[in-house]
Amino acid sequence: MNTLDPTHLQTFIAGQWRDASGPTYATEYPHDGSTVATLNAATTDDVNDAVLAAEKARMKPDWAHLKPHERAAMLHRIAAGIRGRSEELAQLQRLDNGKPIKETRALVASAAGTFQFFAAACETHEDAITPSRGDFVTMSVHEPLGVVGAITPWNSPIASEAQKLAPALAAGCAVVFKPAEITPRMAIELARIAQQAGVPDGIISVLPGKGSIVGDALVQHPLVKRIAFTGGTKVGMGIASIGAEKLMPTSLELGGKSPTIVCADADLDHAVAGVLYGIFSSSGESCIAGSRAFVHASVYDEFKSRLLEGVKKLRVGDPVLDSTQMGPLVSQSHRVTVEEYVQLGIDEGAKVLFGGVRPIGTTFDKGSYYTPTVMEGLNNSARMCQEEIFGPVLVLLPWSEEADLIAQCNDNVYGLAAGIWTRDYKTVWRLGRALQTGTVWVNTYKVFSASTPFGGVKMSGTGREKGRLGILEYTTQKSYYWGLNEAPMPWSNS
Repeated sequence: MNTLDPTHLQTFIAGQWRDASGPTYATEYPHDGSTVATLNAATTDDVNDAVLAAEKARMKPDWAHLKPHERAAMLHRIAAGIRGRSEELAQLQRLDNGKPIKETRALVASAAGTFQFFAAACETHEDAITPSRGDFVTMSVHEPLGVVGAITPWNSPIASEAQKLAPALAAGCAVVFKPAEITPRMAIELARIAQQAGVPDGIISVLPGKGSIVGDALVQHPLVKRIAFTGGTKVGMGIASIGAEKLMPTSLELGGKSPTIVCADADLDHAVAGVLYGIFSSSGESCIAGSRAFVHASVYDEFKSRLLEGVKKLRVGDPVLDSTQMGPLVSQSHRVTVEEYVQLGIDEGAKVLFGGVRPIGTTFDKGSYYTPTVMEGLNNSARMCQEEIFGPVLVLLPWSEEADLIAQCNDNVYGLAAGIWTRDYKTVWRLGRALQTGTVWVNTYKVFSASTPFGGVKMSGTGREKGRLGILEYTTQKSYYWGLNEAPMPWSNS
C-alpha cells in the first residue's frame, strides 16, 4: 500500500509542458518504497524534438541578443525563484532520493547561490583586446557553443543541475537536461522556475528516462555541441569516445576513491569530526566521499577509538527529521551492491569494527537503510580500497613513512579529492602538491564554493565546473583583427 498519493509529472520538452512519449514509470521514496511520482520516459523522438527546438530558440533575438546585464538579471530571478520555493524544493528532493532534510535544504540553498554567482560572473565578464603585433588591433571574444546536453546524477540533483544550467545560460547556450531516471523532479522544477523567470521556451528541455536511450541519443545528436556529465566512470568514458568522434568538448565529473590523511600532529577532535562527515554524510553516496582514511601509526589507536565513539552516535533514520544525519541508500538494489562490497572486504581479510549490517526496527523495515561501516586490516591494493563503493563504508589504513603514504594515496585510478589533517603548513603544501587529485581539503572536508573550480584528474574526469571562468566552458573563442593601415596591403602590388 502506498503511503503517498502518486503525482503524475509532466515534463518540459521543446517549450511545452507535456508527457514524454515513452512508457510510464514510477519513482520511489527510499525511506519506505512508496511511490513518489509517475511520469513518462523520454524517447529518441523526444530528444530530437528538444534539440531542434533548442537550436531554433537559441538563435532568436529574445535570447541571442540579450546583453550580459539582461542575462544576469534573468539568472538572479531564477535564484530568487529557488529561494521562494526553498522548503518545498527541499522536501521534494528528500522524496526523490532519501537524503535527510537538512542536507536537501543545504543543496537547494547551494543551487540558488550558484545562479547568483554566475549572474555576477556573466555581467562582469570581460573579453580582451590583445597586444598588437602589427598595424592592426587584435581582439578575443567568447561566443556560446550552442545546444548543450547536461546529464546529471541521482545523489545531489538540484546542485548538480544548477552547476551546469547556470553557466550555460550565462554563456547564452540552450540546455537539454537528461536527469537521472529515478530522480527527475529537480530538473523539472528548475525548468519551471526558469520559465517563470523569463527564459524563452525551447532554451531548456528536460528528458527523464533511461541513459541507454535518452543519454545516448543526446550525446550523439549532431546539433549538440557540448556534454556536461556527472556520473559513473564507465558511462563517462563512453561519452568521451563519442565526443572525440564528433570533436565535441565534454566535461566529465566521474568517480572517486578519495584519501583522507591524518598526520601525527593533527587535532584529533577536528580530524574525527571531519572524517565522519566526509564519508557518512549523504550515506556515503558522494563522488568525493573520503572512503580511505590513512592515519599515522602514532595516533592510529586513539583516532580509531574516537572515531568509533563518533560512529556509534550517528543518527540513522527517517529523512524527514531534522535530527537525522544518515538516511537510506537510494534503492534496495544499491544497498545490495554495498553489502557485496563489505562481504568482499571480509573475504579479503578485513575486520569490521562497526556496522556492516542492515539496521533493525520499524523505521528501517521498508527502506533501503544500511549502517555506517568501519573496517580495518586491508592493504591499499585490496579491491575495497581501489574501487568506488558509493556507500557508507570507511577503511582505516595506518601509515608511517611519508613517501609510502603518498604512493598509496596515488595508487588508484581515481583522483577527485583528498583531505589532510595537520597543524603544519609545510606538511600541507608538501602533501597537497604530491597528491594526484583535483581538490585538497585542509583541516576540513566536503565544503564547496561556487567561486572555486571543481573537477578531477585521471579516471575522475576532465574539465572543471564552478569558478568565475566556468562560463568559458560553454563558449567558443573567436579572434578579430582590425586593420589600421592607411595604404592597401602591399602584397598584391609587389
